[in-house]
This record gives sequence, structure tokens and C-alpha cells, in this order.
Amino acid sequence: MTVPLDRHCSVELQVSAERVSQVRRTVAAHLRHWSLELHVRPVCRAMDELLTNVHRHVGDTDRCVVELRWTGRHVTVSVADSSARMPRLLPAGGGLSRVMALSDSWGTCRTTDGKVVWFTRYAQAQQTAGLLPYLPLPGVSESRRAPLTAFV
Repeated sequence: MTVPLDRHCSVELQVSAERVSQVRRTVAAHLRHWSLELHVRPVCRAMDELLTNVHRHVGDTDRCVVELRWTGRHVTVSVADSSARMPRLLPAGGGLSRVMALSDSWGTCRTTDGKVVWFTRYAQAQQTAGLLPYLPLPGVSESRRAPLTAFV
């Protein structure tokens, strides 16, 4: 299966409640455009957690970059910010625990400018059955015909 190169979206933003909802709508629109409607809610919820973590731990004066990529089999969302403070998985739940529950894999990576937190989710486009031609049902005129007689 060949996936066109337009299966990528990148947004740079200053994290605030208003911007998070705008990015959520943008990501949802891309997923729907790619026929991934079933993945809109879990992907957006996990992305919300990553952006909320940036807002809570880095601050709203910092800028971050959200990237969305679909390979044809997996959706990957990554959030990069300039903080060197690495996130931790807390035993109490929430935050990264929720990201872990909504995704197939997740991770963090230090960069020269800070860090990237990402998650992936298996997401193959829905296969739709094409319309198949069918034979029309017999109409009234065919049913009124006399039955065929056997030749003896």
C-alpha cells in the first residue's frame, strides 16, 4: 500500500487552553480527512495529555511543536518543547499513564533544544467494499409467465 506524502501535519504553538482546543480540531480534521474517524477521540485525548503536560511543567510562555504523521499503518503524534526536564510516569495515573493506555507505544527523547514526547497508535484506514453489481429480482411480468413444460 502506497501512502501519499501529504500524511503529515506540523503546528508550532504557544501552549494555552485556547490553542490546545484549536490544535485538537486541526488534528481531528486531518484524521477524518485520512479516513481514520475511529481514531479521532483516542488520538486527541492522548495529545491533550501531552500538551497539558507542557502547559503544566514548562509554562505557557514556551513554544512547542506538535507533529502528526500517518504512515498508512500507524499514527504518530509528537510534542517537542525546549525544556530539558524529562517527563516521568507516575504510579498515581493520569498524564503519561493515560497516554500509555490510549496508544500502542510511547516514549521520550532528548534533543539539542529540549525534548520530544511521542506516541503511536495502530491505525489502518477502513477498507470499504465497493459497490457490486447484482442481478435484478424478477419482476411481475416474469412471474406471470407460464411454467416451462418438459419435452417427452
